[in-house]
Amino acid sequence: MPTSHLPAPIALHHPEQLTTLVENRTVYSLEAFELNVFETHQTAHRVPLSMGNLVLTTMLRGKKVMHLTGQPAFEYLPGESVIVGENQTMVIDFPEADEARPTQCLAVAISTDTIRQTVDLLNEQYPRAEEHLPWQLDTTEHAHFRNTPELTGTLERLVQLSRDTGRAKDVLAGFTIQEMLVRLMQTQARQLLFHNYAQHLTSHRFAHVVQYIKQHLTEQLTVEKLSELACMSKATFFRVFKRELGLTPVEYIIQERLAEAKRLLRIPLSTVTDVCFRAGFNNTAYFQKLFKQYEGVTPGLYKKQYGV
Repeated sequence: MPTSHLPAPIALHHPEQLTTLVENRTVYSLEAFELNVFETHQTAHRVPLSMGNLVLTTMLRGKKVMHLTGQPAFEYLPGESVIVGENQTMVIDFPEADEARPTQCLAVAISTDTIRQTVDLLNEQYPRAEEHLPWQLDTTEHAHFRNTPELTGTLERLVQLSRDTGRAKDVLAGFTIQEMLVRLMQTQARQLLFHNYAQHLTSHRFAHVVQYIKQHLTEQLTVEKLSELACMSKATFFRVFKRELGLTPVEYIIQERLAEAKRLLRIPLSTVTDVCFRAGFNNTAYFQKLFKQYEGVTPGLYKKQYGV
């Protein structure tokens, strides 16, 4: 099962504090952004919502069904985020919401100027590996995604700053919203390459790296070999890969091996030791430590929970 990365929980309102049972809204306004917390405590369908500015929404509790212009409807669950473009209207269903199972969602509205300044800064000073693919926020193809730990951590800090009463909170919020925009673009870059690398083999050097890692997962994978595939020096490859995708090549290899380990653990007759080596790890103690660190449970417990 995919790991969900949820920001720290936000307390729900008591029923008597609600002004409406459908999309009750709490607003925190700062100079750099506006943070909204929406709660819904009853079933509802085809509820329209428009925020004006570009918005990052993140599900915290419950389930929605989202209808966005030009896209098929999709389920929206905790641990996921959706970027909604400027002046775009969301139409939302709440098929399971009730007093015992309310939905709760964050919505961070960001001004066009803030986005443009951040994107311009990145393109001028920290360009991506391919010049023809500049930094930008995609509000269509890669607008719905699972949260990364880095994005979740940034969202948690935005929530904390929104509630802060200190004099410097707007200054800190300005830096944090820039970080969040970078994390968003890195998350979208991961979607582009990690899931659709075959479509970009002729246009993106990192697509070749991703393909090679997936095809040689059980072999020894060195940064030297990967940097050769990317036609970069080792130092440049390591730096640009992390800057563009938000994780190091080594972290990506671990991520892929753990994903393969989870797939193998769900096979009835597999053993933890066998899975360790078949997924590309060469030390069972190291494998178990990493698995617990990333997944929150041991490989053995994961197998008991999800083994078919």
